[in-house]
Amino acid sequence: MNATPLVMLHGWALNLRVFDELVEELEAPASQPRFDIARFDLPGHGRAPEPSDIYGDQEDGAWDIGKVADFILKEMPDRSVLLGWSLGAKISMEIAARAPERIQGLILISATPKFARSDDWPHGANPAALDALGRHLRDDYRRTVNDFLSLQVRGSMQAEETLTNLRNALLAQGECQPATLLRSLRLLHQIDQRPRLPLIQAPTLVIAGQYDRVVHPGATQAMAAMIPNARYQELPRCGHAPFISHVHEVVELIQEFAAELAS
Repeated sequence: MNATPLVMLHGWALNLRVFDELVEELEAPASQPRFDIARFDLPGHGRAPEPSDIYGDQEDGAWDIGKVADFILKEMPDRSVLLGWSLGAKISMEIAARAPERIQGLILISATPKFARSDDWPHGANPAALDALGRHLRDDYRRTVNDFLSLQVRGSMQAEETLTNLRNALLAQGECQPATLLRSLRLLHQIDQRPRLPLIQAPTLVIAGQYDRVVHPGATQAMAAMIPNARYQELPRCGHAPFISHVHEVVELIQEFAAELAS
């Protein structure tokens, strides 16, 4: 049986090494089905370049999500299962909406179509808190990123171990520069992908953590209801990084999903 192409996209401020343990489990000798895994650093993260055209050559601009999607699409194999976490999930949703012929399945982890709260979206973060995050990045970006990593593991089982894994991934592949963090944060603050969700044709697995402090599980569940062929799975006692804290449960969900796609 041919291996299933599986592409992984990480979250804000991190890099492809955040998936080390998940990849190890999926590539274990007894693991079935088999996967051909490709991991990509998002622009300006890890060791990837950040082409200026993705933010319109404006140093204080926001990422253009369509151009970021095209940046990733150039490297992806055809007919992939695409797995995105947090910011990577937002990019994955755009890829699936704009190039449905390239995606055979979509896995969204700790995802939301809209980070900022509004009158018609009660699940988001306070816009003032997102503005404050940007100010803190300018003042002390290393401390701000470290605080953000700590937020991701709150309420989760094995919180300290998960935080250690996140920090190790950051150091292993290289820190993201403050200007890139600000430009990608502006995308997170500004974009509303809800109109794009009905365009996603691929079968979709949506995974949330019960105690996620970054993306409320209510946002992820509401998002899943807007995607035509999606199913939602919430993991108990889990924060924002379930593929680390609950790696075995996530591996099982991915394997089941891939088997369903192949049947």
